[in-house]
Amino acid sequence: MEEIQEPQPQSSLGQEDGDEVITESSAFVKGEPPQEFSIPPKVDSEVEVLHDKVTKQIIKEGHGQKPSKYSTCFCQNHGCDLDEKKEMTGLGIGVASMKAGERALLRVGWELGYGKEGSFSFPNVPPMADLVYEVEFIGFDETKEGKARSDMTVEERIGAADQRKMDGNTLFQENKLEEAMQQYEMAIAYMGDDFMFQLFGKYRDMALAVKNPCHLNMAACLNKLNRYEEAIGQCSIVLSEDENNVKALFRRGKARAALGQIDAAKEDFQKARKYAPEDKAIARELRLLAEHDKAVYQKQKEIYKGIFGPRPQPVPKRRNLLILIWQWLLSLFYGLVSLFKREKNKSE
Repeated sequence: MEEIQEPQPQSSLGQEDGDEVITESSAFVKGEPPQEFSIPPKVDSEVEVLHDKVTKQIIKEGHGQKPSKYSTCFCQNHGCDLDEKKEMTGLGIGVASMKAGERALLRVGWELGYGKEGSFSFPNVPPMADLVYEVEFIGFDETKEGKARSDMTVEERIGAADQRKMDGNTLFQENKLEEAMQQYEMAIAYMGDDFMFQLFGKYRDMALAVKNPCHLNMAACLNKLNRYEEAIGQCSIVLSEDENNVKALFRRGKARAALGQIDAAKEDFQKARKYAPEDKAIARELRLLAEHDKAVYQKQKEIYKGIFGPRPQPVPKRRNLLILIWQWLLSLFYGLVSLFKREKNKSE
């Protein structure tokens, strides 16, 4: 991930000094690539005018403070690219107005975007094209004046990420799950794919020792919030690096079990038990799955018993008493008529 020092806009457009921020893309924090040029969502909130050429509509409210001058900001972006610098003036104005956790739709005029010429490389933007960004603001760091991640040493980046992780752990212990996840996301953003690709040996091990626990702690938060699909994604990121990670297998198993993916959950728990045979939590989850299977079997047995069981004997229908009396009188009448005919025949 590249960091971007927001340039000063032209004097005719008039931007305040407080909007000078370093905007960091963290598109892979959640294990998903940025969605390029997607259709912007329909937003009914009030339009906030930040600048003659920049407006904002809030999709989800954030909390806390806005970034101060020269802060390093971490954003999850949809439908935009953060690798260009001079074209990010309008985006910088929008991000500077956001709070941690806020998600917003930013509309930027072409003057603060790709200008009259547009862009013929990636992303391909027509000349004089207005821009629409869907941005989720994860949070910001109060860095030294103008210092971006690319200017940090490997140890500084890992150290900054580790501090965010510890802050997240404190919030997790206080059951502030959303705030904790923001800290973990910012920690992960320090160690994006481009950064990890350059690391080997002990430095890669040092980075993974911070990055993987952040993903696992994110999964723990997401499981508590019943966001099971996202929890599975976080665990799968760790398992792509360490396929035998017991915590990742266990937490993914719990998420899968909650979604009713029983066979997949059982597979995760059994693999986790292979590497932690004495773990009581794993044994408990496997026991719960076994009880679930037994209950499902009994229910199916009852259903199939009704379908394929012995044919029930027909119950004789109850006959009305008046009908029985009428039938008896008719039979008596026909009997008397028959007797009368026989006596008449004898007398003749």
